Amino acid sequence: MKQKSDHKEAGEITETELLHHVRLSINPKFQDWVLFKNGTYIIFEHADEISNLERKALKLIKEFGPVYTEQSEDFDVTDLKNTEGWIVSGHGYGMYTYVSPQEIKSKKPDTITIGLSGRGKRDLDGRNPIIIHINGQNCQQRDYER
Repeated sequence: MKQKSDHKEAGEITETELLHHVRLSINPKFQDWVLFKNGTYIIFEHADEISNLERKALKLIKEFGPVYTEQSEDFDVTDLKNTEGWIVSGHGYGMYTYVSPQEIKSKKPDTITIGLSGRGKRDLDGRNPIIIHINGQNCQQRDYER
């Protein structure tokens, strides 16, 4: 059986840390979400209407994940209250990317730096989508093993 990858390079966080921070960043009323390797996650408000959450998440990340513009103002940055870091949102309803302070070189990063980091991570997830966790009321929670 393969074990979940949990090693980290300098400036990165482990998948376990990522999952922990993402769980804390999501409003508990939203129980149905899918997390990708680079920190992008998609929240589903009406998951009971979706026959296959994994397939739907992959479709959405492939459609809205890749970045095709150089404009720096196509995102919003939210400071997190329940954990450290930020959430970056952009086009793609319900799609967010977690950014850890460990991933940013500056000790006091500005919104543009955080946003560009999150947008870059979303682009990576969109171009090479690897699901690491599915959370849901109507599906068995599971972490993906590699």
